[in-house]
Order: sequence, then structure tokens, then C-alpha cells
Amino acid sequence: QVQLVESGGGLVAAGGSLRLSCVVSGILFSANRLAWYRQVPGNEREVLVARISPDGTTTYADSVKGRFTISKDNAKNTLYLQMDSLKQEDTAVYYCNPILYYGGDTYRPMSHWGQGTQVTVSS
Repeated sequence: QVQLVESGGGLVAAGGSLRLSCVVSGILFSANRLAWYRQVPGNEREVLVARISPDGTTTYADSVKGRFTISKDNAKNTLYLQMDSLKQEDTAVYYCNPILYYGGDTYRPMSHWGQGTQVTVSS
């Protein structure tokens, strides 16, 4: 059973930085694609903002490209999201999840969601 424990969120002023962490257990961490999603308050949909392949290849949503950096530590089974130059529109609950590839540009989360970590960016 996959377990996901996100941490590192908080309240930060616009332009600031945060580093999120996600400890993943129950899967072979190094062999899976992993992703960060976010859910904006009042919106039911989680949006994939960054993903990383087993070989370390990274992909970002246009809205975070150049500001966010996804990385992982296979030895610690931990996924990271470095968020710089934060904007108010980055305010959301952030979740991690292993993802499965369904062809084209379609990825789906593999597991149930963890508790997430709240990021709030003030003006």
C-alpha cells in the first residue's frame, strides 16, 4: 500500500520561497514516475505542476516553469519541490503521487492522495 506524507508548506510573502517534501513508501521509489499536484481552494481538480521520471527527466506546467524545481532522493524515498518567486496564484494544497503514463500527454495518479501540504502566498 502506497503511503504519501507531504510537508513543508506554510505562509510566505509573494516573491518568497518554500521547499516541499514528500516521503513515499510502499512502492519501488526509484523505478516510478513521480509528480507534484496542486488543488486550488474551491476547485475539485488537482493539477499536475511537475513530474520527474526514473532517469531524472523533469517536466513542468507552464504556470510554474522557471520558478519551481522538482527533484528526488532515491536513498531517502523523498520527492522535493523547490518553489521560488512565489505568486499569490500558487496558493493551493500541494500533493505528491506516483503517476502512470497512459499515452500522449496523459498521466494519472497511481495512489490515493495523502493529506497534502498547504501553501499560502500573501501579497
